[in-house]
Amino acid sequence: MISGWFGENGELFFEIELIASKGEIFPVEVMLDTGFTAGYLAINFQDMEALDWPLVRSKFKLATARGDALFDLYEGRVIIDGQESIVPVHVGEELPEILIGSQWLDRMQLVVNKPIGILTLETVSNEA
Repeated sequence: MISGWFGENGELFFEIELIASKGEIFPVEVMLDTGFTAGYLAINFQDMEALDWPLVRSKFKLATARGDALFDLYEGRVIIDGQESIVPVHVGEELPEILIGSQWLDRMQLVVNKPIGILTLETVSNEA
């Protein structure tokens, strides 16, 4: 189980780890975006440089809260709740936060009780 925290505007934040192609591990703060239903992870192009993940698909259109945007799809390695996973990573421009998408909720339980400050994600299934 990983504990998260609430942002100033009620955002849901967690810390996960990104594993670069050469094995370096980078702890990062991510925001859970339940409106990001198309994937597991979305990051800015600028943040991708150090990770050097393999490109899967280039320049495809995806609907976002700000309208349609172009993304590249990479194969990324992450550690969340102590488990390493290989997931598709949407990489685009003008992403102010690293986002984790609602597809994580297919295999993780989200517990939110804002009045008493509880915010957790816990693995309930090992399926990718």
